[in-house]
Amino acid sequence: MTQEKIDRINALARKAKTQGLTPEETAERDALRREYIDSVKANLTAQLDNTVIQQPNGLRTPLKKKTLS
Repeated sequence: MTQEKIDRINALARKAKTQGLTPEETAERDALRREYIDSVKANLTAQLDNTVIQQPNGLRTPLKKKTLS
């Protein structure tokens, strides 16, 4: 996500608080927010995929994904 898109999200948030948004601006804000959330999730997933736990005996094991049941 680019800084310009983040700035646009912030501008729309400020406008929503002060004077309200048009339906088009609301749709744009929602789409930008979804893109931002997806970006944060992808970054976190990538970071966790590269995380390892080192045991006291020196053995390093990568984190495993848990399945929700």
